[in-house]
Amino acid sequence: MAIPWRQLAGRASTGRRIYGHQRGLHHTRRLSSGPARGLGGLLRVTEEVADAVATNRAVVALESTIYTHGAIGEDLRLEAIVRENGAVPAVIGVLDGRPTVGLQPDEIARMVDEGAQKASRRDLAQLVGRPGSKHKRHGGTTISGTMILARLAGIRVFGTGGLGGVHRGWQQHMDVSADLSELGRTRVAVVCSGSKGFLDTAATLEYLETQGVYVATFADGRPTGPKAVPIPFPAFWAREGSVLSPSVVLDEAEAASIILAQEQLAIETGLLFANPIPAAAAIPRAQMDEAIDRAVTEAAAKGFSGARNTPYVLQRIRELTDGRSVGANLALVRDNVRRAAKVAVQLSKLLANGDESMQQPVHTKIVPEVPQADILVAGSVAIDLSCDYVSNNDSRPADLQLHVSNPAAIRQTVGGVGHNVALAAHRVSPSTRVKLCTLVGDDIAGATILSAMQTAGLDTTGVQQLGHEHSGARTAQYVAINGADKSLVVAMADMDIFARDDATNGCSSAVTAAAPRWVVVDGNWRPAGLHGWIAAAREAGAHVAFEPVSAAKSSRLFRGDSHLDGRLPLVDLATPNEHELAAMHAAASARGLLTADPRWFAVIGRLGLMAGARDRFVRLTSAALVDAGVPQQAVQLLPYIPTVVTKLGSRGALLTRLLAPDDPLLHDRSAEAHILVRAPLDDGDGDLNYQPVGGVYMRLFPAAAVDDAHIVSVNGVGDTFLGALVGGLAQGGQTHRLMEVAQQAAALTLRSPEAVAADLGGLADTLSRASAE
Repeated sequence: MAIPWRQLAGRASTGRRIYGHQRGLHHTRRLSSGPARGLGGLLRVTEEVADAVATNRAVVALESTIYTHGAIGEDLRLEAIVRENGAVPAVIGVLDGRPTVGLQPDEIARMVDEGAQKASRRDLAQLVGRPGSKHKRHGGTTISGTMILARLAGIRVFGTGGLGGVHRGWQQHMDVSADLSELGRTRVAVVCSGSKGFLDTAATLEYLETQGVYVATFADGRPTGPKAVPIPFPAFWAREGSVLSPSVVLDEAEAASIILAQEQLAIETGLLFANPIPAAAAIPRAQMDEAIDRAVTEAAAKGFSGARNTPYVLQRIRELTDGRSVGANLALVRDNVRRAAKVAVQLSKLLANGDESMQQPVHTKIVPEVPQADILVAGSVAIDLSCDYVSNNDSRPADLQLHVSNPAAIRQTVGGVGHNVALAAHRVSPSTRVKLCTLVGDDIAGATILSAMQTAGLDTTGVQQLGHEHSGARTAQYVAINGADKSLVVAMADMDIFARDDATNGCSSAVTAAAPRWVVVDGNWRPAGLHGWIAAAREAGAHVAFEPVSAAKSSRLFRGDSHLDGRLPLVDLATPNEHELAAMHAAASARGLLTADPRWFAVIGRLGLMAGARDRFVRLTSAALVDAGVPQQAVQLLPYIPTVVTKLGSRGALLTRLLAPDDPLLHDRSAEAHILVRAPLDDGDGDLNYQPVGGVYMRLFPAAAVDDAHIVSVNGVGDTFLGALVGGLAQGGQTHRLMEVAQQAAALTLRSPEAVAADLGGLADTLSRASAE
């Protein structure tokens, strides 16, 4: 469910970098260069927008005046609509005296709360050119101001509500909007519903013709051609006005081809594409004409002219139409933005099929702000469909039947291990900066994920959306079919997007830019990609946690040759379940890592776990776990993974940790009962593979109590556990101090229909206290 942009304020990240784009590797065509110089430190363009422009992905400019000076509410959903239709939104304005392309929700909220000046062409320099001022001012850009900054950033398409124009009575006052002259000099395609309804439409179109501006109206299903009835230019609140449109375009594809031709011809004037208001929201022209005539007449009688005229007239029209004009305004703005996104997508396709002869954007020295994160999660995100069999009457079978249609309750959520871990960390530790680096396709599922992440307050700048040029790049989806008792019967998973050869391009720069304390990598990546993330994290000095995902994927940690580069451990923490632990142990054994690696012997040999080991394992865990080999396998993996947390469901979680000689736990009386073994103190006697070892801490933490009647779903429980655990680790906590809080977080998700419980924030203070111990 979408929420007003103001509600995102303070939660959305202002991060700017998308890890997947490699400049110079894409087939690109770009805007021609112009006279702009010295913008490197002046114009701020978010990295998402910059990368989209550089790689010719669809981008739609949005004005900020609609937020700072608008009168149609806060829940506009304009950015979400752009994303849902396959494009990247770029809200444009002046923030703290700096022109910004890609304003974030919290920044827009600041502009609204602190006050912003309307910023047209004439205003930009005086808003920006006061470096010595202590009070930097904000500017909500009009169509004119937005076009200028969009052009500098290389954005070709702009979606908005209504164009300014020539006011009625212009013969006496010469009141003409700067929007019109801007269209005559700045090459940006504007999609709107024509000029505002109370203006002089005929004079406005005449002025645009004089300026050399191409003006066309979308046919919107109406017949075209030599014998067709001419199509009127829209009258803003009404679908058809009294003046005929100079030209007509059939659809978004034709509009895109005209935009491209304008660019190829290097014609610097803008283009105006008029989109009629949706029929369901339109107000009959006769009713609007009556309200407009009365409002304009009253404004003239009361002396409202210039900048004071439009606000007064709009308010009176709102009153005279009993508020219908506001609803119509909102509907047309949303529809214009939707159509602009579709035009931008069609233009992106044309550019992708062309040559590389197009010149550079006007503004080529983009200086993005590089976001940092405490936790970077590199993993999967997917649309999860949970289909629960429903048997609510005596005539239905007790459980689902094969080969027939079954009644079900079907829920769609955003999931994926990486997403769930990131969301859990974000919710349980709100002050911790969390960044998810993942992949989605350019499809409805991908747009849904991006919108849901924004609604949840998660940073989306690490989400790489693979366009149509990436063959077969479908957003990951998972479908679970559950029986009457909610247990899994069968599941289908489409995770191929993470198996692409280019899936982890740019991971090193992403980790370097984020400078995280912890990097969490899940097992959905191919072995090469998995080890690419791990290597990047180690190079950046970050701790690494590995979430195996499944028994089959858990072995990927020990595939490839990364374990042979002489650097141990491979990762700092792993959180397998019992089956994943066994698979990891088997994979390491199959590679000879538990028999032929001298580095492994250098650690395990010093622990001296031979005679009497079973009794010690049983004492610290249970006979059943020892019989299953769980503690033994965990210990044998410690040289490669010094902290192994084995998730055991209702039996709790087993922490197995390799201790350094100076670890305080070796001298803590309260920890004495959990010390499996102490290593002898020596200097290795010249052994080249010597690694200082103090001992092993092993402790079985019981699961948080949850009554069976309160269990809703096991989906995401393990992910929530890891998210809470790493959330505390990023605060400087110790694993053994955080285990109980992580178990409590897992229990909350166990009671929740969501993959990550919405009320995890209630554990924030508990986690902070545990981290400080």
